[in-house]
Amino acid sequence: MTAVSDTPAPVPDPTLSTALAADLDAADLRSEPLRRLWGEEADDALARGMREPILRATRDDDGVLATLGRLLVLGMPQPTTAVARAVPRTGVDGLVSLGLARLDGDDVVPTALLRPQSFVDADGMGEWWIASDLDEVALDGALPADHVLGVGGASRTLAEIIMPIEVDRALDLGTGCGIQALLVSRHAAAVVATDISARALAFAELNALLNGVANIEFRLGSMFEPVAGEAFDLIVSNPPFVITPRVDGVPEYEYRDGGLVGDALVEQFVRAAPSFLTPGGVAQLLGNWESRGGQAALALRAGLDRLGSWVPDDLDLWVVQREELTPLAYAELWIRDGGITPRDAAFTPLLSAWLDDFDERGVTGIGFGYILVRRPTAEASLRRLEHVSQPVSNVGGALRTGLAAHDRLAAGLPSTLVTASDVTEARHLLPGNDDPSIIELRQGGGFARTVSVDSALAAFVGACDGELTVMQIAAALADLFEVPFADLWKDLEPRIRALVVDGFLLPAE
Repeated sequence: MTAVSDTPAPVPDPTLSTALAADLDAADLRSEPLRRLWGEEADDALARGMREPILRATRDDDGVLATLGRLLVLGMPQPTTAVARAVPRTGVDGLVSLGLARLDGDDVVPTALLRPQSFVDADGMGEWWIASDLDEVALDGALPADHVLGVGGASRTLAEIIMPIEVDRALDLGTGCGIQALLVSRHAAAVVATDISARALAFAELNALLNGVANIEFRLGSMFEPVAGEAFDLIVSNPPFVITPRVDGVPEYEYRDGGLVGDALVEQFVRAAPSFLTPGGVAQLLGNWESRGGQAALALRAGLDRLGSWVPDDLDLWVVQREELTPLAYAELWIRDGGITPRDAAFTPLLSAWLDDFDERGVTGIGFGYILVRRPTAEASLRRLEHVSQPVSNVGGALRTGLAAHDRLAAGLPSTLVTASDVTEARHLLPGNDDPSIIELRQGGGFARTVSVDSALAAFVGACDGELTVMQIAAALADLFEVPFADLWKDLEPRIRALVVDGFLLPAE
């Protein structure tokens, strides 16, 4: 078991948090000013774990922004006199009282990071200050077991997929540093943020105070225990889904390890969440799931089908698998995530433990992706389990559009459709042949899907400008292709529905 942090959790004092926010604002501790201060290349290098370029760029700069950048963004000690100038309202004693620093002779030593984090949602762009534990670069070693992670890749991914919908009550389960609760608070009247880690909740509450967000309630507890008997319109979670061997000697990091065998934590969440949803309520999370047994070539589908078996057919389920790793690749990924490399003596024993654990369950692959469960208000439920490997954008908007289209189609096709503005058509011709051998519709946003269509469906989509009705277009195509209307419609109608759900075609009304 990895040792716990040797620094206390932060103390989210409202008065001192307000003072610190004013100091940070006065110093302009924001992403773009910092990037300009030390340069784009140095800023990009920090994202790869290198802080030396920033230190070289700011070594002769004792200004307020440079001082706070080194202290809070890099996690490096700074002279007490320089820090006092940088945070006049908070004072050095205030930083210490908040649990963000300690004094060591003439230096202020950071005990946490505090970094600006930009975001974009339906209301526009913004930025928050996010405090978290010192990372492996600042610690120069492996992470403690109770480490509270800042905004990482998984956090950004979840933020991208959360549907931008207005709700009364939302739940952020396993809030960590609180970034998802902050995002959801912009579209929810009230948010409950839970975590099994008191240390994480202290950081999350501090971050809410620093950013002036007052509609979040913080509760300590495991899974859904803190909200027993309650219901929410939206549940979001970046749970500790990393599959970890349950044997001695394997580090158990609270921010990523739920303490269960295999993918049982994701299964537990998916099975339990619907009981805490209001009618029409949605749960969204990131997760890993195992493919067990069978041929490797079939593992991709096997993992999705296994996940699907956890959700009753009367609930809406939309799973998007973004990638699948082999047991070896997965083990290496998460061993390195803890700051241990193949050069370290601990690496090989950890790798063996991971591979033995997967062998015991016959795991052939581990999927990663997005899970959406909804308590439907319509009778026809949605069940979609797919693998999407291409780059995606505005996934939350695409999911919202897809669910709305599914609900609309339950009452029948809209009478009039329009082609989405991001849809283009590509035709592939053999040399010397005027007739296309392949016609593709391509989506510029969302899931960036490419769909092969025939001439009839391509012509239908091309005619969807909101003026002619669906039936008028279909009747004209039947005449054009000289086929009975009933035969053409029987072929086109299910494919048109699929294009509506995928966002290629939108209701005109």
